[in-house]
Amino acid sequence: MHTLKASSRQKEKAAPRRPGRPAGSVNKQEQRDRLLEAAMVLFSQQGIGETTLSAIAREAGVTPAMVHYYFKSRDQLLDAVIDERIQPRRVALSQVFENDADDPVVVITQLAHRLMQTATDQPWFPALWMREVISDNGTLKQRVIERHGHAHLQIAIDRIAQWQAEGKLNPAMEPSLLFISLFGLLVLPLIASKYWNNDVKKHALTPQDIVRNAVAILSHGIGPQLPGKTHEKPG
Repeated sequence: MHTLKASSRQKEKAAPRRPGRPAGSVNKQEQRDRLLEAAMVLFSQQGIGETTLSAIAREAGVTPAMVHYYFKSRDQLLDAVIDERIQPRRVALSQVFENDADDPVVVITQLAHRLMQTATDQPWFPALWMREVISDNGTLKQRVIERHGHAHLQIAIDRIAQWQAEGKLNPAMEPSLLFISLFGLLVLPLIASKYWNNDVKKHALTPQDIVRNAVAILSHGIGPQLPGKTHEKPG
């Protein structure tokens, strides 16, 4: 009897798992997050259209069956990326326009800091945004709009227009170009700084130096400083 029970236990141990089903010891949420991060990396490097589920599996170090266990199709994975990785960051960036509504310089400074934090915390962000949002051939922008609309962007545009009407911002400024202008002033220097290893002075620049420069240009322009006025570094 004891021998039969032992044999039964051995057969249970030897029984193969269903294809793609994660082992019981694996944290399913961590495994799923790992696949999403692998997707973000590849989307930023080679584009959404050129990235297959098999490639994501290789990047994550798992089998294609494992990817299919969590995501039945590439479209389903892309929607998860948008809902769980892209949209929360869009919301966080737009929220600054709901704070300190009377001081546009404070708001734009906060936006610059949040944008830089996102770019430094998530290395895939700058390349993905340039490839899939700014580019005419990018597919991410339209899909994000289809799923979540323009509401968060419109909040920012309306707030800027309000500041202009109140005489707090230059009326010649185009509200719809604020984000892309700030992106260019922050992210492009951040990317370029990675290739400045041979220039000691440039290599010493920090992300906060880049933020300070961007805010100074946006808030004061490039003209000379007026007597009696000081340009404080953003905190």
